[in-house]
Amino acid sequence: MSENPFHSPDLPSEQGEASRKPRVAVVFGGRSSEHAISVVTAGAVLRSIDRTKYDVLPIGITSDGRWALTTDDPERMAIADRTLPSVTALAESTEGGVALSVDPASREVVYNEPGSVPKALGEVDVVFPMLHGPYGEDGTLQGLLELSGVPYVGSGVLASAVGQDKEYMKRVFTSFGLPVGPYVVIRPREWVQDPSAARKKIIDFAGEHGWPLFVKPARAGSSIGITKVDDVSGLDEAIEEAQRHDPKILVEALLRGREIECGVLEFEDGPRASVPAEIPPVSAHDFYDFEAKYIDSADGLVPAPLTDEQTAEVRRLAVAAFEAASCEGLVRADFFLTEDGEFVINEINTMPGFTPISMYPRMWQESGISYPELVDRLIQAALRRSTGLR
Repeated sequence: MSENPFHSPDLPSEQGEASRKPRVAVVFGGRSSEHAISVVTAGAVLRSIDRTKYDVLPIGITSDGRWALTTDDPERMAIADRTLPSVTALAESTEGGVALSVDPASREVVYNEPGSVPKALGEVDVVFPMLHGPYGEDGTLQGLLELSGVPYVGSGVLASAVGQDKEYMKRVFTSFGLPVGPYVVIRPREWVQDPSAARKKIIDFAGEHGWPLFVKPARAGSSIGITKVDDVSGLDEAIEEAQRHDPKILVEALLRGREIECGVLEFEDGPRASVPAEIPPVSAHDFYDFEAKYIDSADGLVPAPLTDEQTAEVRRLAVAAFEAASCEGLVRADFFLTEDGEFVINEINTMPGFTPISMYPRMWQESGISYPELVDRLIQAALRRSTGLR
């Protein structure tokens, strides 16, 4: 028996004594600007799922929303020579589509191709949704799976929606007494009806909190669409870039300090936090942007060089954020450790990256849970959990 405090024996799935293995549908890609990162993440998960324990069905969602059967080939799902992968390149057909029944009495997956009789692919026992951003991580896919009665890995509809919308995430955290940094929101109608007033709202915010500011899409991730703005001359361009990904934008004040991350994982007795990590300054980048995360492979420090008291506090806050948003399964919580020694929560990710260089699995590896065990725990937790109100 392992002495790892996070270890426990394999848990039974809902299949009981059934002869067949639980079937896991790994769903990835999607319509958001994080499509490629979702493909990379899914490749890592497919590579690590125990095929002696589970049957696996890879389902990709193209950038235009078509559900497609894809090749089960993780090697083709990685970033190669700075080129990002896509579901379209992995799909077995350019026209065929996959459909999931919305009848909770049936978990049947059907494949349809023009001119052919629909083909039943069998039932799915659990979905592992490796989707990032809108139309997947934001509660939309979770709602479909609730209607279908299919268990799934990760948070439910509410927590997924809150975790995706940075404005309401911060409002929830504030209501629970968790520390957040200064921010202001510009909604689509504000910008359309009176851009001058919206621009003044941001300039007034800068007058109170100082430059630079970070202008970002309110409902995107992977640091996509974020611009560091040093003065008013760069504001309109930054707003335009953020609105390419989301018509609602969030503007945040600069918090000077260290970037600290912490993983939360749901155990049988409740959520627990991993050892934290630190994202050091990246010399070639203004901040920890998309290229620093996924192309240039910035190295995080795991565990973070913190005092015992700081480590305990950030782990406490990470679990508190998980509970405040009613999360399930997993969360990566991102913080700033300010120059005066206080932790400020920046955001949570209800489906954090699982790429080989992603911080969430690295933090749990350092905490004693290997990548394959982490994947297995998430699937087992989903199999234990029912759909519907809980």
